[in-house]
Amino acid sequence: MKKLAVIAAAGLVASPAFAATGPFFSLRNTNFIVLIAFLVFVGILFYFKVPARIGTLLDQRAHGIRRDLDEAKRLREDAQEIYASFERRQREVAGQAEQIVANAKREAEAQAAKAKADLKTSIERRLKAAEDQIASAENDAVRAVRDRAVQTAVAAASTLLAQQVGAGQRSAGIDDAIEDVARRLN
Repeated sequence: MKKLAVIAAAGLVASPAFAATGPFFSLRNTNFIVLIAFLVFVGILFYFKVPARIGTLLDQRAHGIRRDLDEAKRLREDAQEIYASFERRQREVAGQAEQIVANAKREAEAQAAKAKADLKTSIERRLKAAEDQIASAENDAVRAVRDRAVQTAVAAASTLLAQQVGAGQRSAGIDDAIEDVARRLN
């Protein structure tokens, strides 16, 4: 209550109705009234410990800012670690991609070589089959010519023997000639 009375008295003393020009230490001098009002105001601020409270609030604010800066620094370090981790992973993935490409290239080359070898084997197999067919056809032709020659020789021999030999000797001579021709051809 005392404080309120002091504030009210200062307000009445410092009112513009009392301010006027004249000697400096007079209540009619405006500058003196403003000086007294200012000193009373500063006194009230110190009486209510406003500077200490403002200092405490500023210290708390500074502490909060310091805490926020520390948190920001920690978050920045975490972000840098995560970034470095992602860079390492990117390098690993790039290396793996290069290995995959190299493996795919080697596999493609191996498949191409295998396909080439398979094609060569297939061609050789077909050539061999064609050669076998040609040899078989040759053997068949030789056999057919031989058979035809035997038949022709038998027919010629039969005709010659029929002209030279009589009826009784014919069958014995034909049998001997057939056996002779068969022995010579085999």
